[in-house]
Amino acid sequence: MARANAGDVEGLVALYESDAVLALPDGAVATGTEAIREVYRRLLADRPTFTPVAQRPALCHGDLALTSTRIPGGATTEVARRQPDGTWLWIIDQPNVLGD
Repeated sequence: MARANAGDVEGLVALYESDAVLALPDGAVATGTEAIREVYRRLLADRPTFTPVAQRPALCHGDLALTSTRIPGGATTEVARRQPDGTWLWIIDQPNVLGD
């Protein structure tokens, strides 16, 4: 949320692996950091404000983690993978599971 509210496109893109996939509201998928960067550029162009919401505890198995957040009218789900340096990056991001 902090990165989105700051308009930090590069900071948001840094949360993803280079070949990650991000689901879009129209049913399309952005694949790879360049496509994801463009999604965030468009999303943040008008400097919207995002309200922090409670993230559910991550469900981990080995080097994979399922994360989710309840949002007004829906929920998000993401799959992250542990990197060799111990950090986690998203490889799959579904921003609105219950979207139209």
